[in-house]
Amino acid sequence: MSKFPKILSIIFCSLLCATPVLASKLNLGREATKAEIKAWDIDVRPDGQGLPEGKGTVEKGEQVFSEQCAACHGDFGEGVDRWPVLAGGLGTIKGDDPVKTVGSYWPYASTVFDYIYRAMPFGNAQSLSPDEVYAVTAYILHLNEIVKEDFELSKKNFTSIKMPNEKNFFADPRPDTPTMKKKKPCMENCKKKVKITKRARVINVTPDQNKNSTSKE
Repeated sequence: MSKFPKILSIIFCSLLCATPVLASKLNLGREATKAEIKAWDIDVRPDGQGLPEGKGTVEKGEQVFSEQCAACHGDFGEGVDRWPVLAGGLGTIKGDDPVKTVGSYWPYASTVFDYIYRAMPFGNAQSLSPDEVYAVTAYILHLNEIVKEDFELSKKNFTSIKMPNEKNFFADPRPDTPTMKKKKPCMENCKKKVKITKRARVINVTPDQNKNSTSKE
């Protein structure tokens, strides 16, 4: 007599016996409390949604920046060593050596506030109060000549700030999923000649033009 039916019976019985265990809860972790969710839900959007109550002046921001930020970013946002530069760079984005700063590149003031509020100062993230973050944001905007020296940033006037490079950011019009062409793709021995149209500007990594350049797809 074949053992196959007997084996199926054993497997079937095992599954029936295990069903209550599989259906029960895993008892791993717990649901997050409202306070925990609120602590994580601190992102700020370009329309101001998510901003906390508060306000801060450029003058106060200079003080906080000097104490909490200047060690890495310099007193005037010029950057120390290889830490990010926060100010300057206007008009360089289209050049050969673009300097991406808050003033020259970032599209929204919310990006500045959100990053400081969530991740700064380095090594002591989320230690700044909302008022201090408003003040530091105002100071950085002032370093980039976006607001005046006597400016006070608050939740009420936040969305009135317009960044210099905002118009160069736009929604990607391409579909999320690329459309596949009906033509059957080549799957093997796919070779075609490659024509070099430009060469590397700084380091010599482009193959010589006099050599036979081919690539596999």
